[in-house]
Amino acid sequence: MSGVIITNPPKADAKDVEAIGGYGTATVHEAMGRTGLLGTHLRPVQQGTRVAGTAVTVLSWPGDNLMIHAAVEQCGEGDILVVTTTSASTDGMFGELFATALQQRGVRGVIINAGIRDTAELREMGFPGWSAAVSPQGTVKATGGSINVPVAIGGQIVRPGDVILADDDGVVCVPRETARQTAEASEAREAKEAGARAAFIEGQLGLDRYGLRETLVRLGVTYQSYDEYVRDGAQP
Repeated sequence: MSGVIITNPPKADAKDVEAIGGYGTATVHEAMGRTGLLGTHLRPVQQGTRVAGTAVTVLSWPGDNLMIHAAVEQCGEGDILVVTTTSASTDGMFGELFATALQQRGVRGVIINAGIRDTAELREMGFPGWSAAVSPQGTVKATGGSINVPVAIGGQIVRPGDVILADDDGVVCVPRETARQTAEASEAREAKEAGARAAFIEGQLGLDRYGLRETLVRLGVTYQSYDEYVRDGAQP
């Protein structure tokens, strides 16, 4: 497998990345029309951490981390390394030594659609990671791949310079061209949710706030007392 290393790709504006980083993945995902989620299989190796940054993408051969070594050189302040493989892999392709090198370059975390290892060390050094698997299985460095090309994860395309947002709930990709629009939409959604939260604290029901009683009627859902339910022949 030959490959290519693309240098200096365009990136989302740092102010837009910072703005998006102020919201959770659920808010941003909803604000984008429920798009951008990189699947439910990418899970954090830590808890209580949220990061946002610009993607440096890596396409590697399964079980081979040669291109991650090459990608370190292409990473800089505010980036997040995004790694996937040409076919499914659970090998531990990323660990504490990679994290040490990346942390020194200002990289904010790693998303790897394969295995990660040294998870205790990653937590101790404060380098966030999301992965499809956790495995001590080692790798080789023998096959070419590509860096800063579009990659597919969870049915979504991630391009270099796109915004990656990750937290306890998962990982979302925001296209770099729509980063500002997404930040604004996320702000509006959070304001809407704040209004709903205040209403729920005061005792209002979602059925009334969102007009869902009419939806129940339209769908033919009825109310019955327990006695009526049993009288009509239902099992108690």
